[in-house]
Amino acid sequence: MTTSLLTTVSAALPGALRKLDPRLLLATPVMLVVEVGAVTTTVLSVLDPSALAVLVSLWLWLTVLFGNLAESVAEGRGKAQAASLRALQQETTARRLDRRGEEEQVSSTSLRVGDLVVVEAGERIPGDGDVVEGVASVDESAVTGESAPVIRESGGDRCAVTGGTTVLSDRIVVRITSAPGQSFVDRMIALVEGSQRQRTPNEIALGVLLGALTIVFVVVCATLYLIADHSDADQSVVVLVALLVCLIPTTIGALLSAIGIAGMDRLVRRNVLAMSGRAVEAAGDVDVLLLDKTGTITHGNRRASALLPAGGVPEAELAEAALLASLADETPEGRSIVDLVGSTYDGVPAGASLVEFSATTRMSGLDLDGRSVRKGAASATSRWVLDGGGVASPEVDAAVQEVSASGGTPLVVAERVGDGPARLLGVVHLKDVVKDGMRERFAELRAMGIRTVMVTGDNAVTAHAIAQEAGVDDVLAEATPEEKLALIRREQQGGRMVAMCGDGTNDAPALAQADVGVAMNTGTTAAKEAGNMVDLDSDPTKLIEVVEIGKQLLITRGALTTFSIANDVAKYFAILPAMFVVAFPQLEVLNVMRLSSPESAIVSAVVFNALVIVALVPLALRGVAYRPSSAADLLRRNLLLYGVGGLVAPFVGIKLLDLLVSLVPGL
Repeated sequence: MTTSLLTTVSAALPGALRKLDPRLLLATPVMLVVEVGAVTTTVLSVLDPSALAVLVSLWLWLTVLFGNLAESVAEGRGKAQAASLRALQQETTARRLDRRGEEEQVSSTSLRVGDLVVVEAGERIPGDGDVVEGVASVDESAVTGESAPVIRESGGDRCAVTGGTTVLSDRIVVRITSAPGQSFVDRMIALVEGSQRQRTPNEIALGVLLGALTIVFVVVCATLYLIADHSDADQSVVVLVALLVCLIPTTIGALLSAIGIAGMDRLVRRNVLAMSGRAVEAAGDVDVLLLDKTGTITHGNRRASALLPAGGVPEAELAEAALLASLADETPEGRSIVDLVGSTYDGVPAGASLVEFSATTRMSGLDLDGRSVRKGAASATSRWVLDGGGVASPEVDAAVQEVSASGGTPLVVAERVGDGPARLLGVVHLKDVVKDGMRERFAELRAMGIRTVMVTGDNAVTAHAIAQEAGVDDVLAEATPEEKLALIRREQQGGRMVAMCGDGTNDAPALAQADVGVAMNTGTTAAKEAGNMVDLDSDPTKLIEVVEIGKQLLITRGALTTFSIANDVAKYFAILPAMFVVAFPQLEVLNVMRLSSPESAIVSAVVFNALVIVALVPLALRGVAYRPSSAADLLRRNLLLYGVGGLVAPFVGIKLLDLLVSLVPGL
């Protein structure tokens, strides 16, 4: 056992001891029965001491403790992660704006919803909120684990900021959206500690099954006591209590909570926060995935992707003019042009007069030494050229039509030198840039039986062009929030489980309606509030991992349930003949294990029952490996591996333990 594992177990031990409180065990009836049995045998071992009674009592207590330890270890892993998040909750000084727009220094804990605060480079954001003014680079590594800074700006779907993160550049004004104690980090801490975890329908159904099996075996053991009494067989209460504990499904009963908590923990380790175990479980059954286009499949803003020069214009000349015309354009599109041709960017030339972009002119540009360059919408730029004595360009008109037909946005670049006529230089192709690896990841989803649907407010031409590039299965174009909601309801009425990925306020109704609503962390506060999961990396293809973990949770629970029930059946046939062979010699033919004595058979079974829980804890925490397969293949695998394994393991384990236990004096 490694040092780290010993540390984990020792840290979880106090929690496991606290869980011995019967009131806490009410949530797991199987383990409550084991504890009642442990108390009973302990009292009997005091009143009538014997090696059998003492050993059975000891191992029954260890059985309860091992079961509690599995859950405590799972919870402890989440609490360890929560400890690092608490470092974000340092009280800081906030620069709040009063009604007159003047700054006042206040404590971050005194901020209220709606307050406006100023944050500049090097300062921590004092609370969750939305950027209402400015644009800045923000370090969110403490929340997402991603070292690369992100851009947060007012308007659009990239305005949300998280308290405790740090502004790296520029100045922003943030409107606070959460009250003290209700921030995103507060919710993260509560989630990873498991305090908000609810039992899922599958868990409830399995709990009912385990409770029913427990009642059945209580009746069986009570009947065996009557049979033993009628036949004058010497079977004590200690023996029958031990038999009861061995026969009820203690294995899955002890590990059930740990499996659910570990499922949420595995999501957290992949930077996805699930609001409940119910959401994780639902992810395992998803059939349809709806994805918002902008910010989810594509980057948040259109980006310059190509330069299309007019006839006779060198591409380098078009690139230089486009760069100069974009120096005053602070829109994301303008900045993307600088990025595209920025290798020649040496800053704004001395003496240049910048012409900022405006909604009225729909152009930006630069005037320098009698030369004017402009860049903007095709109609606005063409009008500027005609007003400057220039003429239309068939090549530019064709390029504009080509870019528009492909779903892109054309920006036309022109220049005028001195008193000469203005002329068109070419077109900059703006397009929605699909995030890297989308087509491959959607192919993986398709192989898992999940149909992908892109939903967007764009026109059908743009939508289908992006859908073809990204590799999604279906498209809903020009979609309103109501239409997204209606689509999800239609799919659900058809018996399908629907997941929705989105990041905008307009996605909030769909995220709330979906069975699994995954909000991007880069999105708006409304989107994150509506979903039941938040992806801190804002990677929509992360749903593949979410689905795999959901399926892994269900498969793990099914596999260990199969093992537990098969295990109990095997123990029944392994130890019952040894217990009653003296009273009923006819049972000798079934005593295939040739156990040393009824007493050693009982003790060996009790010890095995406790140790098998310990042996399966790592599997419960890690989860059974998920491999895409049909339900029939999965059932066959469970029966062959965990069903047969559950039948064989007790015969081997109890026999080996019997060889050791038989050496104990008094047995």
